[in-house]
Amino acid sequence: MVQQGVLLALYSTYRRDLVNYANSFTGDMARAEDIVQEAWLRLQDAAQKQGFRSPRSYLYSIVRNLALDGRRREKRERMVVVSQPLDTVAEISADRQPSVDQVLLHRDEMERLYAALAELPERTRIAFEMHRFGERKLREIAAFLDVSVAKAHTLVVEALEHCKERLDQS
Repeated sequence: MVQQGVLLALYSTYRRDLVNYANSFTGDMARAEDIVQEAWLRLQDAAQKQGFRSPRSYLYSIVRNLALDGRRREKRERMVVVSQPLDTVAEISADRQPSVDQVLLHRDEMERLYAALAELPERTRIAFEMHRFGERKLREIAAFLDVSVAKAHTLVVEALEHCKERLDQS
């Protein structure tokens, strides 16, 4: 298990970077602060229950997952069905439910994608996630990673090609 003092030092050292990372997904500094605080609580909880090799990577993963979950939740909440009676909406929703096979196939593809992302160097993975999941522009990614816009583009392309290659292998 990781000692509490080590975790606190890690959190103190990377807090600002974590908030900026979360903000790259949310575009809302207050929400980013909340995400980092929640990630800290989850890291503490996980440290008591299990050990992990890289608390820093684990903390960044928690922040990424919380930010992406928040984006998905916000998108679902914003979806408003207009001019359809409720029973019609229920019928449409029932017709659009994926089959068990489709759900399993999608789950398998997502697991392979996450495995491919885990293989990438951290900077390449972050650039890809900010671009594809966080919908950030290349210049924002370049500023965050302190690289040129061309390098940010190269990182995103490398990640995309790597993921495509891994997904095509199966």
